[in-house]
Amino acid sequence: MASEAQTPARAGRPMLRHSSMTGGSYIQDHQNYRPSPNGQGIDRILESNHDNPIDNRPTSNGNHASSIPSRIKDSGIVHSMSHRSCQPGPNDSEKLVATLFYKSQNPRHPHLHPDSLPNPSTDNLPTPELPSGAAPTVDMKLYPLEPPPPEPEPLDHLYGPYISQICLTYFLQILDELQTPYQRTTSSHRCLDSQIHPRVMEITFSPPPNPDYLTFDELRRHESLWRFEREWNVEVILQKENVFRKHKRLAVFDMDSTLIQQEVIDEIARFVGVEKQVSAITSRAMNGELDFAESLKARVALLKGVPADVFEKLKSVITITPGVRELCKALKRLGFKMAVLSGGFTPLAEWLAGELSLDYAYANHLEISPQTSTLTGHLLPHHPIIDAAQKAYLLRTLAAQNNIPLNQVLAIGDGANDLLMMKEAGLGVAVNAKSRVQLEAPTRLNSSTLLDILYILGFTREEQEALLAD
Repeated sequence: MASEAQTPARAGRPMLRHSSMTGGSYIQDHQNYRPSPNGQGIDRILESNHDNPIDNRPTSNGNHASSIPSRIKDSGIVHSMSHRSCQPGPNDSEKLVATLFYKSQNPRHPHLHPDSLPNPSTDNLPTPELPSGAAPTVDMKLYPLEPPPPEPEPLDHLYGPYISQICLTYFLQILDELQTPYQRTTSSHRCLDSQIHPRVMEITFSPPPNPDYLTFDELRRHESLWRFEREWNVEVILQKENVFRKHKRLAVFDMDSTLIQQEVIDEIARFVGVEKQVSAITSRAMNGELDFAESLKARVALLKGVPADVFEKLKSVITITPGVRELCKALKRLGFKMAVLSGGFTPLAEWLAGELSLDYAYANHLEISPQTSTLTGHLLPHHPIIDAAQKAYLLRTLAAQNNIPLNQVLAIGDGANDLLMMKEAGLGVAVNAKSRVQLEAPTRLNSSTLLDILYILGFTREEQEALLAD
């Protein structure tokens, strides 16, 4: 008794608790499980020694603490664990990863009826409009047969401006409904930026839908996912889960409206007062309405007479896209080779490569008159035009030169002339792209910072901070 009295009392015992916002399975997250008063529980049955019959064990009433001596107290320590036997079965090697981004830069609010406004008025009711991309025309008078169906009700203003539990549950339900023939879906998730109000969440699920009924590319463009995105104000990026998803080694970028916020040729056009003509051609070319090579020649012809030192003057005007410097710094620390493949012009592409520590720079070459030191309005004939086909060729060439498989290549752009290289790469991302490009690109991301690319690669906010630390 004396020795027992001298034994210091423990501060308490650890608790096992599952936190649904830090991971776990679909069942653990979204179903309530309560063991029967005399049940053994699946984990105890799986872990039992077959030499000792279960019937000889004391039964559990669901509260193990009642059999613990009172000297053991709750310490407040929390452990999260998952039983190995509850993990995916024979299809565990076939997994897909969905990265969900909440559009925090564009939160939505309830649609207020005019009668609920402080001073209701019927004189200025909103004119019916078609959502962008819903039809070939946005003119209500030209819309065929009948008005478009109403947009789904936005739900993020009801459940929070972040990826909520109900948003996650709804997404998993959609995945479950797409299984034909039906297969039980097992999933887990990670909050990549915040455990409480996550803006970015990564969901791993298995097995993927049967490709005989729904291919991976069809899944990416499935109407149910697009409707989910509009309802919850999120973007869904789907990838096949494998070792190369996170471990890329080559990154290639477009320059104009990707690494920088301007279109360089439009900025040059300001010097000779043809900005409107050049911008109109540029917009149609980037949206895929015009052949890029022919449109480039037409725009360059309008630049005849511009002083050759225009590129030095533009360096002070060019704005590097938010997040680009940080992204390049992080990728460089990870050992990436990086290149800019631009439909713009060599002087600025090479300058930008130096600013961002890129390894390669490819762009178009303008002809300069040696007599007047001005642009002639032509491209140098012995240099190939950097159009869509040439960008894809350069991507394959750089990968081969560095012994990098294409599934370890990351390609980022925004225009129609970037689509081929994005489809060649293991991961092609259309960032803040034109509408047609977003429909055709393998993946799309609309964000205020290019640093979000690291989330797509699977890096948490803490890992990104470590990569950017000096």
